[in-house]
Amino acid sequence: MAVPETGLSRIRHDPDAFEGFYRRHVEAVTRFVARRVDDPHTAADVTADVFLAVIDSAHTYRPGSGPEIAWLFGIARNVLASERRRAGRELRANRRIVGRRLLDSDDIDRLVERIDAEGAGRRTYAALADLPEGVRAVLELIAVDGLTVTETAAALGIRPVTARVRLHRARGVLRDVAALQSPAIAYAKE
Repeated sequence: MAVPETGLSRIRHDPDAFEGFYRRHVEAVTRFVARRVDDPHTAADVTADVFLAVIDSAHTYRPGSGPEIAWLFGIARNVLASERRRAGRELRANRRIVGRRLLDSDDIDRLVERIDAEGAGRRTYAALADLPEGVRAVLELIAVDGLTVTETAAALGIRPVTARVRLHRARGVLRDVAALQSPAIAYAKE
């Protein structure tokens, strides 16, 4: 046989019991919150959150520990602390984007098009990432930075013949990547 709920534990399942509790304490909770929050919307949200928390934790109230209002203010303090943490996280996130323009739908569409158009380049970079550092460095210095093989060798502290061998290896990888991309390009043109 189930033990009947008494006191505050009833408010979890009995709307009338919750309404009575709410009416007894809403003014006190609102004052408590209003002393600590200066935005009316936040004050209303926090007050509502306090009573939602009460429903979840009503079973923890022990009459011998003190009056309902003291227990309720303890819950309100916890809800306020959670709200301050949430607001702090939001503030830090907003500071990160200050000065940055948020993207509108046209910006997003242009970026999606650009990302799609650069797919082959991303695949090339991915293939280059698999190259040993020395081979990748030779290719970047020659193809991106415009150095000659001799200048590249000097920049890397290697012999020119070593630079030529590494360049040959890198070109082989690029040819393989281009061969893999060609069927996709031919298919897209059809």
